[in-house]
Amino acid sequence: MSRFLGAIRQLGYVVDDIEAAMEHWHKVMGVGPWYYNPKVPIEDYRYDGQSFKVHNSVALANSGEVQVELIQTRNDAPSMYRDFRLAGHRGLQHVAYWTQDYDADLARMEAEGFRVKMSGKVGANGRFAYFDREAHPGTVIELSEVMGPKGRMFDLIRAASEGWDGSDPVRPFPDLSAI
Repeated sequence: MSRFLGAIRQLGYVVDDIEAAMEHWHKVMGVGPWYYNPKVPIEDYRYDGQSFKVHNSVALANSGEVQVELIQTRNDAPSMYRDFRLAGHRGLQHVAYWTQDYDADLARMEAEGFRVKMSGKVGANGRFAYFDREAHPGTVIELSEVMGPKGRMFDLIRAASEGWDGSDPVRPFPDLSAI
């Protein structure tokens, strides 16, 4: 467990081909089912304090309590994912901690000297922040708010993985406004 934010809840991998990555993870690793969104609806996206329009494809699945996130950037908007790729890296880019008290945990991280590099929101009460510290590839920390529909979607994804029989390995993201 992290001394800051509890258990790591998600491992985020930057990939070149998300469809091939989902296939590898479900056929070789046995992880799934994958919930796939070819264009994640990110609101209020900021990178280094500036607003940009990003186009990211994301797939989510659980292996036990840990969620695996696959991310493919689809445009050249500034992002920490793009930075990771431009540095020649692929694979684990971040670890995420989930919070139901986003403001307090964000303040705690900032008090520890972390600075928000990238942020946005996915659905109501679905804010996220990526911090600027990275000691080596894969060590970026994300703080992810899970109070609203995004958190309910994460619960649905975890439940679907429990006892998954391998059928229907790629599924669409649920409509966040309906959950």
